[in-house]
Amino acid sequence: MHADRFFQTTRGKIVSELRRRGSASAADLARSFGLSPNAVRQQLVVLERDGLVAERPVRRGPTKPTYEFSLTPDADKLFPQGYDKMLTAVLRELRSQFGTPAVEQIFAGLSRRAIERARRSITAEDPEQRVAQLTEMLRKGGVVAEYNLIDGGFALHEHCCPYSDAAKENPEVCQVIHHVIDETIGEHVQTESLAHGGKECRFEMRPAVAGSK
Repeated sequence: MHADRFFQTTRGKIVSELRRRGSASAADLARSFGLSPNAVRQQLVVLERDGLVAERPVRRGPTKPTYEFSLTPDADKLFPQGYDKMLTAVLRELRSQFGTPAVEQIFAGLSRRAIERARRSITAEDPEQRVAQLTEMLRKGGVVAEYNLIDGGFALHEHCCPYSDAAKENPEVCQVIHHVIDETIGEHVQTESLAHGGKECRFEMRPAVAGSK
């Protein structure tokens, strides 16, 4: 199964949505995709057969339990793997031999190049369109990302990150996205982090002037 093609199918979109939500019922997923619950259940049957999702009863209130689906460990293999462990090993060796300033210098260079690439992709003048372009850029990089409006700005959500484990030991890893946001959207604060036990990475952005970047 080729991952890129798979995630363009309905089953692939269901897997991405479950990665984002954690768990959901067939009815929840049907509302997300504008499909009938039966159509979604048919896809879930195939995903369960392939060992990618598991079903469990969840009590949401005084009524009978609702059956929700969540991803299995096998489904994680569909998302970017391997880079995290290798990056951690390389950074650990680099820090051991040359010290923390060497790691910081490398990520400063990576940040500069990431900003250059982002500026080529994020070209809209409207602040929301710029956030949408940033979100799409992250998705193309293998991150399950979305954004929504908040009071006075936008919240960007990263539901998975190929480098979250590396970031636990090497906080410099996270500086790249911070610098990209600063230079393409504007000042921001991070209110939750996957690297620190959160369910997502959440960035709140409140551009002061439309098209100021």
